[in-house]
Amino acid sequence: MASIFTKIIQKQIPSYIIVENDFCVAILDAFPIQKGHILIIAKQEVNNLFDLPHNIYIEMMCMAKTVALAIQKSFPCNRVGLSVVGFEVPHAHIHLIPINHLNDINFNKLKLTFTKEEFEHIQQTIKENL
Repeated sequence: MASIFTKIIQKQIPSYIIVENDFCVAILDAFPIQKGHILIIAKQEVNNLFDLPHNIYIEMMCMAKTVALAIQKSFPCNRVGLSVVGFEVPHAHIHLIPINHLNDINFNKLKLTFTKEEFEHIQQTIKENL
């Protein structure tokens, strides 16, 4: 059965895409822990990031760097944290989260909610800074 990320990649489920190439896609996290929380998702459906073919792993990391720099330009933060957890969806992905303190990247925090218009504004802001 296709993961929710595969359905997003195949445009069966709407998402807020930041950038996409043949190997991966960057989208706004639907359940962010910080404003500007992005997921970099492999298009190949593999559970563990480190099981991906080397070239796809490298593509994801290159996209992560590009998107992280855009996040830093878009939102005041000391840095962009990168996390690979993988328990919530069994499909290789990377979290990019603007942070000012260690606790800002705590996945146990209450998730933020945004309106469609707020998500679109966040999406546009980051895209303009790519």
